[in-house]
Amino acid sequence: MIEQDEVLGIAHVPDGEEMRLVRHSDGFSILLRDTDLMSTVASASEEALATMTCARLGERADLQLLIGGYGMGYTLRAALDTLDDDAGIVVSEIAPEIIEWARGPMQSVTGNCLDDPRVTLVEDDVAVLIDAARGAYDGILLDVDNGPEGLTRRLNDYLYSKTGLGAAMTALRPGGILSVWSAEPEPRFTTRLEEVGFSVSEETVRARPNGKGFRHHIWFAQKR
Repeated sequence: MIEQDEVLGIAHVPDGEEMRLVRHSDGFSILLRDTDLMSTVASASEEALATMTCARLGERADLQLLIGGYGMGYTLRAALDTLDDDAGIVVSEIAPEIIEWARGPMQSVTGNCLDDPRVTLVEDDVAVLIDAARGAYDGILLDVDNGPEGLTRRLNDYLYSKTGLGAAMTALRPGGILSVWSAEPEPRFTTRLEEVGFSVSEETVRARPNGKGFRHHIWFAQKR
């Protein structure tokens, strides 16, 4: 019989905090200290990050997405369910243990999404991929930390700085969208996106598939 709150693994984020994979009677959680970063019972907003972005992008040939990071894979799986066979998705995950968990104790949740031929997995900082890209992506989907304020890793703040947002703008194709998941709204971040030159819209999405749970926030910043 599986005990509640069984710790299955520990991930060491480079230059950041320690995270734990915990199995409960009703699923899995990834914890930072006592903060529940993600859970299998509250995945709706992570899925919405993909479905709402793809809906805004519309029909595009050879659509290319960059997802950072993998987390529990809900954003990736939702994107795969939405996109055509000619699409491509690069998934950036900096903590190798997260991928080990996906292929190990969470295999029943992960399925075969990491082996989908449309997926390229890069075990590196998503900021490195963004900085290296020039008009490469139709969408950049960021679910890194708990939002624009670094929680697991202070270096994540760069992604949400004007310099990091400018790099994302350069990495996007014309009309491309930078989508950012957050546990809560942050008006200063909206202003920052607009100052960089994005056209910004925002949505509030419930955490649980039944429309209940915490209200999470997603920014959709489109390159003009």
